[in-house]
Amino acid sequence: MSGVAPYAALALLGVFVSGVSQVLLKKSAIRGHASRSREYLNPLVITAYALFVLATLLSTLAYKVIPLSMGPILDATGYLYVTGFGVTIFKERLDRRQALALCLIIGGIVIYALGV
Repeated sequence: MSGVAPYAALALLGVFVSGVSQVLLKKSAIRGHASRSREYLNPLVITAYALFVLATLLSTLAYKVIPLSMGPILDATGYLYVTGFGVTIFKERLDRRQALALCLIIGGIVIYALGV
């Protein structure tokens, strides 16, 4: 299993990079744009899509080694990243239902990691 760890880290990095790209897209979406073309052809959007390509490449490399059953567990960490970004960067509020959902996601990750 130790040979899988670097590839699992690669998959987690891909999920994190995907989360960062989502933040960039949201930052671009909340700004005003002079035209439809500037809305889609601005540095934030272009960088975000480049990061999505990078995230896809990282995931593809990781899936060459990690078990297929591990993929959804690693992908689920994206909810944690995006929620963390939303709370810290966009000052979004975390309600009880969302906190419970995150606890369930963390619980599922822990159960999988422990092999229960």
